[in-house]
Amino acid sequence: MIRVENLHKHFGGFHAVDGATLEIEKGSITGLIGPNGAGKTTLFNVIAGVLPPTSGQVLMEGEDITGLAPHALFSKGLLRTFQVAHEFHSMTVRENLMMVPPGQSGENLWSAWFHGARVREEEARIRARANEVLEFLTIDHIADEKAGQISGGQKKLLELGRTMMTDAKIVFLDEVGAGVNRTLLNTIADAILRLNKEQGYTFVVIEHDMDFIGRICDPVICMAEGKVLAEGTLDEIKANEQVIEAYLGTGLKNKVLKEEGHV
Repeated sequence: MIRVENLHKHFGGFHAVDGATLEIEKGSITGLIGPNGAGKTTLFNVIAGVLPPTSGQVLMEGEDITGLAPHALFSKGLLRTFQVAHEFHSMTVRENLMMVPPGQSGENLWSAWFHGARVREEEARIRARANEVLEFLTIDHIADEKAGQISGGQKKLLELGRTMMTDAKIVFLDEVGAGVNRTLLNTIADAILRLNKEQGYTFVVIEHDMDFIGRICDPVICMAEGKVLAEGTLDEIKANEQVIEAYLGTGLKNKVLKEEGHV
């Protein structure tokens, strides 16, 4: 679905992404792991149009989307969330969801004045869809709370819900588990798995929580120093000597050996 070919992103002399090549299969939940500074978030930003690449190419379903703006990619079904949730603080959780669908009639002053019935009908449909999303994510009990007042984990669920308010094909989730308690993290994992299985969403997930990655992701891609270091199942990644030395470190290496009964 997404193919990245020899992608580079330089900031002066620093090569944040340094010749990365990878492929995201349609219908997969792909994990992207690596140490801080490996280039994961920069790679997301380039694919999602937040940053222009220095060189290289990004293809989506065979179409060259390199350097397209985020709104153009949004219309193609490519969405991206951020490490820090970007909610509208003073609006309710439901209103945050209702803001998402583009081209709403009520945004046009002429329609608001002279086609009120159509605007109200459209708003009712969007509200109904927002309520369905809230129920799906099990956060309908906070629908009328201000988004700025809910917990960090609930904000991550809200961001996931916003992707459900449009025709998403592929969603890039950046550290969805950061600052989230285990109960809500399990809720997020359940929602991702259901969206993948029931609605055909493709996901790419940056995450440091290996239990979370192991539960939902296959394959897993490991980056280091701007390059793709390895790809495979999480077990294969853990057993990869290059990954162990470059990223996971001797601590995890010893843990893996202990689990296998070698130490």
